[in-house]
Amino acid sequence: MASISKEPEHEQRDEEEAGANEDEDTGAQVAPIVRLEEVAVTTGEEDEDAILDLKSKLYRFDKDGSQWKERGAGTVKFLKRKDSGKIRLVMRQSKTLKICANHLVTSGMTVQEHAGNDKSCVWNARDFSDGELKDELFCIRFATVENCKAFMQKFKEVAESTEEKEESKEASDTAGLLEKLTVEEKKTEEKPVEKVASAEAEKEKAVEEKKTEDSVPSA
Repeated sequence: MASISKEPEHEQRDEEEAGANEDEDTGAQVAPIVRLEEVAVTTGEEDEDAILDLKSKLYRFDKDGSQWKERGAGTVKFLKRKDSGKIRLVMRQSKTLKICANHLVTSGMTVQEHAGNDKSCVWNARDFSDGELKDELFCIRFATVENCKAFMQKFKEVAESTEEKEESKEASDTAGLLEKLTVEEKKTEEKPVEKVASAEAEKEKAVEEKKTEDSVPSA
């Protein structure tokens, strides 16, 4: 009895034609219709050094709806300016590179673990990611507890170092002001002495003039 093939006939023909085409080489070269040129993309981070770089997911608290809303998943960084040394927190979405968070880390800022989740933490900031300064409450979640702790530790270090720099600048400004006041007080104290000396000289001059008048005989 002849065997009946379960494979459809048209599929057999397709395979035979495909096999024949694989052996055929026309040698034709197709030139691209549009030539794409490399374009340099600037992110605004060229003058900064990343001191922390972690994968995470960011949320912001919506006050109107009283709920957390996702801002995006991507990479959060602490970036330090090469010229001024100021440090900001920046986070971009992985695929679009859209900015989710963008704010300076300043003295007085605090970060704490999110209640009931040791992989998340929260903080308040004056954020500029939407092109205008807004007070935001952020929550960030990491894949591991270690990454969350590393983020919180770096956040605290930056805030504390900024506070120390501000205190040092304030102390320097105060010292300069006190020195200026001391010099001005010294000048003020010296002025009465000059006036007294001048008065004494005028008095002596008047006495001498009187003596001269007395010594001149009357006509």
